[in-house]
Amino acid sequence: MPISKILERSITDGAVTSAKLAAGAGGIAWQSVKTSGFTAVANEGYFCNTTSSAFTVTLPASPTAGDQIQLVDYAGTFDTNALTISPNGNKIEGGTGNFQLTGDREGVSLVYIDSTQGWLASSGIQEGTDALSPPTYSVDFLVVAGGGGGGCAGGGGGGGGAGGYRTSTQSIGVGTVITVTVGDGGTGSPNTTTQAGNGSNSSISGSGLTTITSAGGGGGATQTSFNAANGGSGGGGAASPSGRGTGGSGNTPSTSPSQGNNGGNIAVDNNGYNGAGGGGASATGGSESGTSGGTSGSGGNGTASSITGSSVTYAGGGSGATYNGTLGSSGTGGGGAGGRSIPSVAATNGTTNLGGGGGGSRDDSGGSGVAGSGGKGVVILSMPDANYTGTTTGSPTVATGVSGKTVLTFNGSGSYTA
Repeated sequence: MPISKILERSITDGAVTSAKLAAGAGGIAWQSVKTSGFTAVANEGYFCNTTSSAFTVTLPASPTAGDQIQLVDYAGTFDTNALTISPNGNKIEGGTGNFQLTGDREGVSLVYIDSTQGWLASSGIQEGTDALSPPTYSVDFLVVAGGGGGGCAGGGGGGGGAGGYRTSTQSIGVGTVITVTVGDGGTGSPNTTTQAGNGSNSSISGSGLTTITSAGGGGGATQTSFNAANGGSGGGGAASPSGRGTGGSGNTPSTSPSQGNNGGNIAVDNNGYNGAGGGGASATGGSESGTSGGTSGSGGNGTASSITGSSVTYAGGGSGATYNGTLGSSGTGGGGAGGRSIPSVAATNGTTNLGGGGGGSRDDSGGSGVAGSGGKGVVILSMPDANYTGTTTGSPTVATGVSGKTVLTFNGSGSYTA
């Protein structure tokens, strides 16, 4: 039957008269125009006017086989203010999530079949034969990888590079499973011949999502090669009387915008008393001052985010080690402190779940021993409170009501179903 016949109507004070419509609607009792959310009744049809705002139609709670509901875009505004359809504890097309009508002059006829499939679209009008589409909502992501371990050298080992720091905002379809991987920090060098470990990658992925991968931080340099590893941020170079090295490259692999910075180099030709700092999310690792009693390279600073509702700095680089000088500062955002021989100071680890690089060390009879390990990364999701489904794995920390948003902090791997 042509839509013009189905929608035959009379207007009284601007309202649709349902009696006129019911006569030609095949048993469906058409109701007056709806402009706000309501619960539908079986075997009724509704003209939905979303001109002022989007709203939700809730389907009957206890339908029986053969029940019908018809919905029509009254004003041609579903494309700007979508009509959401809630199954009210049942199913729509076999799924338990909401659906939406999003097309101009769109409409749909729904028939309830059984508890397995629930409500099915028996026809669509104007746009498409099946007008239903899953709704979407916006999710903010922060993805920080594990920091690199600090290096060890006879003069001064390099600080570990911070884990890569990346952010993203994406529109997520209801029902999408977002897989979260949180990278571990790299192991600090136990001696001058064992390379420091790189941090592990952190990532988010899922059907329809743009995968976001942050690279683990580069390990700080040891006396084996004096050159540090590449990573989200690069590790710092090492020095000893027998050699001097360069920092690792940050933003490896390349991302836009950059996820991190280079580690510091051994800039001065000297007797090798001080190591360089690892790179951080917002700054390059520092070079050393190059003299006995000088200063080791500072770790590059990290980047602050307020995704949790308060400002927290992530992904700072570890500082380099020194023989008998002043220790450079750790990078803000969890960077570890470098070690010193005289007087003895032990290197420290990067901060867990901030993705900081580990501090470098110096290995000799009066030295500080093992270098610091990198800090584990973190993945954080933020979404409107009204859209949070509560379906997670991996036991993330959940905070609600953060300026109207729910924040999931994954300190280990897991998932969230939108």
